[in-house]
Amino acid sequence: MLRLASIVLAVVFLVLPAASPSAAAAVDVTATVPFQKVYTPLFGFDNILRSSDDRTVSLLLDRSTGSGFISSSMYHHGFFSASIKLPSDYTAGVVVAFYTSNGDVFEKTHDELDFEFLGNIRGKPWRIQTNVYGNGSVSRGREERYVLPFDPTTEFHRYSILWTRDAVAFYVDDVPIRHVSRSRAGGDFPSKPMSLYATVWDGSNWATSGGRYRVNYHYGPFVASFTDLALAGCPVDQMLPAQGCAEAVAASDPAVMTLAKLQAMRRFRERNMVYSYCYDTRRYPVAFTECDIVESERKRFKDSGHLRLALRRRRTGRRPWRVGGAKADM
Repeated sequence: MLRLASIVLAVVFLVLPAASPSAAAAVDVTATVPFQKVYTPLFGFDNILRSSDDRTVSLLLDRSTGSGFISSSMYHHGFFSASIKLPSDYTAGVVVAFYTSNGDVFEKTHDELDFEFLGNIRGKPWRIQTNVYGNGSVSRGREERYVLPFDPTTEFHRYSILWTRDAVAFYVDDVPIRHVSRSRAGGDFPSKPMSLYATVWDGSNWATSGGRYRVNYHYGPFVASFTDLALAGCPVDQMLPAQGCAEAVAASDPAVMTLAKLQAMRRFRERNMVYSYCYDTRRYPVAFTECDIVESERKRFKDSGHLRLALRRRRTGRRPWRVGGAKADM
């Protein structure tokens, strides 16, 4: 019998004050509140297990269904973060998602910012995919995929999405791995309020090798574990001046892209990115306006946007990972 991974979910619900922008830097994102105060079950109710103190939630995928929850409010800009531990062993076809979206409200012009964790066969690593969709731009892609310089099934690691008026950034363990500016993305930049979601579901048709390997429920149930889930943003159902809140988000520490952060992001992408839409000339003969085509980097990718050579991961034990560290096989 497979042993279920343990899970502790601590939720942070912060409404940034409509004060000076500098107030955002002092926001305490470590405070926690009961799950029911900020979230509600979305689907697979029997597969959502909550602890007696309502601060622990397990999301399960089994033969009957996956599961997920949604924030009680929609947000217009914010910082959304969670430490996540993924299922281990054979996980082909399994998709764990942590994302913002308004697809249930704006079906044809929806916005979406995704972390999608794609399972794999035994011995192969999870892949992580980020997506940026604005105003219904799903057909224009903007996906990127990476392997991680650590095993995401043995310990919790933090994944964060920042969305301000001017930029979107994705973080792994407080290191930025992707940054998209509004000025360069143009009309495809997310512009409407979104909810925050966490889900686990069966993506057998596409998640692993294009659907070649499907979910094998002999290895289930598959449990996604979350901790330190944070919402620091501007809820649309609160009577607060939107301008002040947006400025506070834009002035927060994750939104300030220092030289050190930019260098760390470059190192991560050079050593861990395995697919980029910017180099996928089969799908997009003309590069998107936000793409910085680096010739030395371009040579590492095929015209399909995939890396020419597989990245390999060195065994590092339980030591903390650093940007530019080990790599994993595809």
